[in-house]
Amino acid sequence: MTTKPLTPICAAIVRTAALGAAAIAMAHPAQALEIDLPAETALYKQSDMPGYQLTLQSCLMCHSAQYVQYQPKTSPRTYWEATVKKMKHPFGAPFPDSDIPAIVDYLTKTYGAESATSGAAAK
Repeated sequence: MTTKPLTPICAAIVRTAALGAAAIAMAHPAQALEIDLPAETALYKQSDMPGYQLTLQSCLMCHSAQYVQYQPKTSPRTYWEATVKKMKHPFGAPFPDSDIPAIVDYLTKTYGAESATSGAAAK
């Protein structure tokens, strides 16, 4: 591939644009933006199930409890298992595979189809 040299007018336009961009960048240097987020108010429902503590340890480090609370109440165990496994692979949640069954059990029985408040459990 061959390139043609810029004409004097094009070269002047490029130089002027580059100088203009540099002047703007120097006049308005980038600054860190500070954002104050509201305090977290959503909580996981307390439980004696082992998955409750594992959920507190493993899930809250990346997202709020609201993420779970907004899932469909009729979600079956297979949905929760797929969701937890997705958090581990490919998203990289740092919990051992051995924790997955307990977390899934807690989520399914507390927020999913096996909970007392789901339409499926009430039938």
